[in-house]
Amino acid sequence: MQGIVKEELAQSLKGRDFLMLVDFKPEEIRYLIDLAIDLKQKQKAGETHHVLKGKTLGMIFEKSSTRTRVSFEVGMYQLGGQGLFLSGNDLQIGRGETIWDTAQTLSRYLDGIMIRTFAHRKVVELARGATIPVINGLTDLSHPCQALADYQTILEQKGRLEGLKIAYIGDGNNMTHSLLMGAAKLGLHMSVATPEGYEPDADIIQQTKDHAAETGSQIRICRDPKEAIADADIVYTDVWASMGQEAEQKEREIAFAAYQVNEALIKYAKKDYLFMHCLPAHRGEEVSEGVIDGDSSIIFDQAENRLHAQKAIMAAIMS
Repeated sequence: MQGIVKEELAQSLKGRDFLMLVDFKPEEIRYLIDLAIDLKQKQKAGETHHVLKGKTLGMIFEKSSTRTRVSFEVGMYQLGGQGLFLSGNDLQIGRGETIWDTAQTLSRYLDGIMIRTFAHRKVVELARGATIPVINGLTDLSHPCQALADYQTILEQKGRLEGLKIAYIGDGNNMTHSLLMGAAKLGLHMSVATPEGYEPDADIIQQTKDHAAETGSQIRICRDPKEAIADADIVYTDVWASMGQEAEQKEREIAFAAYQVNEALIKYAKKDYLFMHCLPAHRGEEVSEGVIDGDSSIIFDQAENRLHAQKAIMAAIMS
């Protein structure tokens, strides 16, 4: 990007909330990806980049996590700031204080808030009440930080984004929603195969198709995994029962029995396909061990890039 354009994009992101990818222009998303790659290179080279020196991020967790907590906390440290872990059980919000009051109070102490929770409305209400940037670390509706890291990973591995095809096999969940939004904004094609009753949110699908019409992206929702995966550059899946859906485990195992990503299914993808999974994974359930641990798997590149993508988000909106 040219210097003037990059500066304009940098200014447009300052102070913004990061709740869903649909809230951002394609060039803003691409700027964040490029910034993530730049910060990654600086970290690998041992180059100090304390762009958030003296700043603090409050990290609210109402859902447990491995990658989200470690990557945000380490990311803030590498940016020269500090991440403060805030358990949902330890905050007054867990005892009946309004989200608005919590947001107003935390805004007086912190420079940014990250929240990982269940209901998406909580993130929206927190952002409305806060006077500092709020980052969606995951909700039942959306997982934008993971999707940004995923598109960074695809760009690094394939050298481009536009025109590539992603096949998503499995539950039409928060991960599906964010990948769809990113694909539509960045010009990738995406096919999603889900069993009946487990499709992505209808409003998300419509929003995605509206944006896809502007970028030339092709979005398809279908039932047949073979149809979705045909000639795919990227094959993606997620657990069949996400956190909070444990009671549905047996029911979902039956519904998704024909949706395992395995050696037989991936034969329909391109020979140089890459396999992706946001983790944690249930080997032998949504994906066979041979696929997830095979040569085409880049799951740990994805996991690493959560650190760099989130550093880019924090650097852009909190600087």
